[in-house]
Amino acid sequence: MARNQSNFYDYIVVGCGGVGSATLYWLTKKTKRTGASVLGLEQFKLGHDNGGSQDVSRIIRLYYHEDYYTALARGAYNAWEEVERDSGEQLVFKTGGLILGKKGTIEEQIVYRYANSLKKHEIPFEMLEGKALRQRFPQFTADNLIALYQKEGGLVDAARGNSTHIQLAEANGATVLENATVSRIGRQADGTIVVYSSKGVFTCRRVIIIAGAWLNNVLRSIGLTIPVTVTQEQVTFFRTPHIKDCGKSRFPVFSYTLPEFNVYGLPPHGNTYFKLGIDAGMSPTVTAETRNFKPDPKREKFCVDFLKENIPKFLGPIAYTKTCLYTMTPDRNFVIDTCAKVNFPEVIVCCGAGHAYKFASILGKTLSDLALNRKPSYNLEPFKVDRPAITDPTFKKDMLYGREALKAKIAKSNL
Repeated sequence: MARNQSNFYDYIVVGCGGVGSATLYWLTKKTKRTGASVLGLEQFKLGHDNGGSQDVSRIIRLYYHEDYYTALARGAYNAWEEVERDSGEQLVFKTGGLILGKKGTIEEQIVYRYANSLKKHEIPFEMLEGKALRQRFPQFTADNLIALYQKEGGLVDAARGNSTHIQLAEANGATVLENATVSRIGRQADGTIVVYSSKGVFTCRRVIIIAGAWLNNVLRSIGLTIPVTVTQEQVTFFRTPHIKDCGKSRFPVFSYTLPEFNVYGLPPHGNTYFKLGIDAGMSPTVTAETRNFKPDPKREKFCVDFLKENIPKFLGPIAYTKTCLYTMTPDRNFVIDTCAKVNFPEVIVCCGAGHAYKFASILGKTLSDLALNRKPSYNLEPFKVDRPAITDPTFKKDMLYGREALKAKIAKSNL
């Protein structure tokens, strides 16, 4: 097939959600002076609720369980600040952030693991226990907790982040097509990449695939499959009568570590409701095609009981529950790599593993570097497509950010 110049773009981005919209922005920003053409293909309408990156708020934080994420998180704040400067829109709201666990448990050691990562990066934080925690944040009622507090924690307005990235990219010259489902990728005899979509056939030099739960629908056409688990997650919004006590100026975002999963909460943003969710726990495994949008009453009840026990002031009638999809690798690490292992180095793939939104803009910047053959500024080795978690079918799944590995290390040290 000869190249059709009217359908040729230098770069094509498949999937225009959180990371995809950011990739469009950074690609167009970096290539604006050269006149490179950039196309974004989104299989649904922009701003849809079918995937995992559309909501009023997502947590952003510097504290993470591994050093390479903490370094990337610093870059995330910088990237969002640049988007805010370019757009004049505030997207990040700093409330302070907590990670909590019960004293005398493995969860306490997990909290200290996060603290150690911050120490290595010389990022200031505070440790709060029991009474000290309740004095700082009297909304918590339990005495047996230990918490790490970091003042830079907060939330990102996800819906505005997505639309801002898209609009800035279009201002820079990007073309964005909605309802454009990509069915497969190919290559012409001259080496040009071919992208087949419901809105036409396009050719390009590089294509970046950021398709979430639909990732393998596209990748299979070039002989690659990423072993992902897709789950239907949900967050519940509570109509608390104590609005002032849970506002962004008085209450931080938090993650509460439990033996089987994490519970997280965010102060009201975009509405007047307190938001509570369970991270990768109690959630059914689905596919993009079989998921439904029905709230799970068992998880809603868990959230009600959690608030009764820990933050009773924030309990109120359920305003609504919203579902979304997580697309997780076996080790819960990202995938950020080319597809050179299947002889498609011009194809770049990204999987956010169910915790990427806080990093959306810096991941878009990093993916644009890969597309432009520039050296990335961050360590991408843990995110390679040929790591054991991706290539070894016997790899034991660990969906809680290395929790199982940490438990094994602690058990071994106690022998």
